Amino acid sequence: MTLRYLAEELYRWTRKVEDLEKALADLEAGGSLAERTRLEMELLQARKELAHYRSVLESKKERPKI
Repeated sequence: MTLRYLAEELYRWTRKVEDLEKALADLEAGGSLAERTRLEMELLQARKELAHYRSVLESKKERPKI
């Protein structure tokens, strides 16, 4: 994977996490328990993907030790 691709994916997942957090905050006022649970599960998965791409990008940026 190229650094550019990793950076784009990291940005995409960051935006998705932010959008899901906003949707969950908006749902606090009202909404069904099922919808809240679905958003929480989707947010959990998005955070995992975000952490994955962040760690892969960080590992690619490190210089190999010779």
